[in-house]
Amino acid sequence: MATAELPHGDSAGTFLGHPKGLFVLFFAEMWERFSYYGMRALLIFYLTKHWLFDDAQAGVIYGAYTALVYITPVLGGYLADKYLGQRKAVAYGAVLLTFGHFLMGFEGTGGQDQAALNIFWLALAFIIVGSGFLKANISVIVGQLYPRTDVRRDGAYTIFYMGINLGAAFGSLLCGYLGETYGWAYGFGAAGFGMLLGLVVFTVFRPLLLGRGEPPALLSKGLEWGLYAVGLLAVVACWWMVQNQAVVGSLLGIAGAILVAYVIFTAVVKLEPHDRDRIFAAMFLILGSILFWALFEQAGSSLNLYTDRYVDRGGVPASVFQSINAIYIVLLAPLFAALWTWLGRKGLEPSAPAKFGFALMQLGAGFLVLVAGAATGDMTPVLFIFLIYLLHTTGELCLSPVGLSAMNRLAPAHMASLIMGTWFFASATGNFAAGLIAAATGSEAASGEGAAKETVLGVYSQIGWVAIAVGVGVLVVSPLIKKLMHLDTLQDDDASTALEGQKEAGLEAQQAGVHPATRPAE
Repeated sequence: MATAELPHGDSAGTFLGHPKGLFVLFFAEMWERFSYYGMRALLIFYLTKHWLFDDAQAGVIYGAYTALVYITPVLGGYLADKYLGQRKAVAYGAVLLTFGHFLMGFEGTGGQDQAALNIFWLALAFIIVGSGFLKANISVIVGQLYPRTDVRRDGAYTIFYMGINLGAAFGSLLCGYLGETYGWAYGFGAAGFGMLLGLVVFTVFRPLLLGRGEPPALLSKGLEWGLYAVGLLAVVACWWMVQNQAVVGSLLGIAGAILVAYVIFTAVVKLEPHDRDRIFAAMFLILGSILFWALFEQAGSSLNLYTDRYVDRGGVPASVFQSINAIYIVLLAPLFAALWTWLGRKGLEPSAPAKFGFALMQLGAGFLVLVAGAATGDMTPVLFIFLIYLLHTTGELCLSPVGLSAMNRLAPAHMASLIMGTWFFASATGNFAAGLIAAATGSEAASGEGAAKETVLGVYSQIGWVAIAVGVGVLVVSPLIKKLMHLDTLQDDDASTALEGQKEAGLEAQQAGVHPATRPAE
């Protein structure tokens, strides 16, 4: 394949001080998250009300499914790094996701209808593998638009994260309302159309990505289609695993140990000292995120069921409340982006590890606020649902976009997707643990509704205090972790070119990760 020169400077174009490609990724991810969170808002109710699983079974299934969604980016990230390139991986993932979401529309007769259940498991498998190809890689392309030292990076990831949550908000509202009001197929069908729109946006506006995410070497058609076949084999494997949740737990333990050992081995043996230390800092943040997601992800399972059963909702479908977190992020993300920039200019911005400590403390406080609100009467006032989501959202904004940015900044270019995949693998572990925690709250069959409510609140009280204690601990050690990041010696991979907007940001001419002049043209 020939190479093509891509535009530089003014011809490349920026919007709001950022490369236009950021907003292509923003809208593609927005529609992907519309479909994912629209389906997620309904899933725990679909499991308990349509397929008639009890709370404990539904919690474990939900945890296994969401865990697999975050495991598969390791495979998708590896194949993209080595062969496929991030752009093709994202496009393939979007195709699988579209197919999977439309398959969710086949609901059968409910109960334990085995034939319809098999289609349901297959739909989940397509969504799992599609997410694996898309999730880590679209985040990596965001990072490739900026130099590693660019002060706009945290802001860019926060803008990107706002796109995620615009989609999540609309998806939860529309799909949740349609699914609970008119029927499951309507809610899941709307999610499918949302994913199709995401694929269209990503395909049509591809030129604005400026050659980022293309295959790292010559990619033959035979190899490319072989990699797509690997994806379909992964769908079959996930179809089996999502039905055998204990296997997912074992896989997390074994694969997690291997992955962490491989990353640390690579850091110790192959990297120079500062890059090695940065990987150690990244691993600390990755491990800290596991607890955060294990508790935060109660939102889609046990907290969703609690809202349905024990909250005075005024007749509003419980699934619609899944949009609150996303709406808060849409409203608060610009404020957080501006806050980090303002503090950064004054030299007062907390380090990434300190932000993680604050995130865990706010997460724990959210659970304790809900427990306090539940003590006011038989039915919890809906105000306390808004408060728990507010505290969880401010915690999330201190951790998730910051974590995405830190992974891309701390990892050398040749390990970018691997480290991002490891970040999502930690999310997988957290999500599986979230399913086990949700299962622990599902004991209403044994002692009646009142005891069930007390069981949920007892679990929430325990995990609330644990999160606060761990958050304080992370805050104490954050100066040491910041030292390991060696931000003062951080270098860009190639300082030969600049993106439009860097002069406005007061930066020297530095490259954003992939040299545009070497992009293969098709």
